[in-house]
Amino acid sequence: MLILEGNAEIRDAVSNFIISLEEEQKREKEEEKNKKENITGFKDNDSGFEKAVKIIEKIASYICPGERVNLEKDIRNLKVYIYGKNLSILIGKNGKTIDAIEYLVNLAAKRKKILNRAIAIDVKDYRKQNIEKINKLALKMAGKAIKENRIITMRPMPSHERKIVHGLLSKIKDIKTISRDAEPNRRIVIYPLNSQGQTGS
Repeated sequence: MLILEGNAEIRDAVSNFIISLEEEQKREKEEEKNKKENITGFKDNDSGFEKAVKIIEKIASYICPGERVNLEKDIRNLKVYIYGKNLSILIGKNGKTIDAIEYLVNLAAKRKKILNRAIAIDVKDYRKQNIEKINKLALKMAGKAIKENRIITMRPMPSHERKIVHGLLSKIKDIKTISRDAEPNRRIVIYPLNSQGQTGS
């Protein structure tokens, strides 16, 4: 379960959003009984994706009140890109707030049965830039392992970042990679193939 750590404002904002979501769900049940206008703001012809986007807009407004936020949508790939001036609070340390927002949106979409696939969210291209940094670091460490013919241990990474590194370095025939240690300190170890070392998965 994703947890928003170290920032009371974010926790309060998310809590307020969850309360608001629960209130909307209650109103939806009432409207179904009375067959009245949808008071959640979701139009009948809105796609599930558009409904999810409205949820994202609400979360952003709770976390960044007064901030002008622009959303770009990729309907084909179910991705939403959030842009604005002061959105660092939406990103959070190491992207943890983005992860939490994405989790909340997909949880809400699942409960409301509006999407059958997970939606992806990025803020000011943080994830795109982070992937580029991870790839650059992984290739640098792989090159070091090969050049110095020694085992290289990378910093701890979350599972989705480790997946990126494993996928990238699997294309290099002179090395192999494993993950070791328990979360949240799980990390990747790079072995040059002519080096003797411990194996794992």
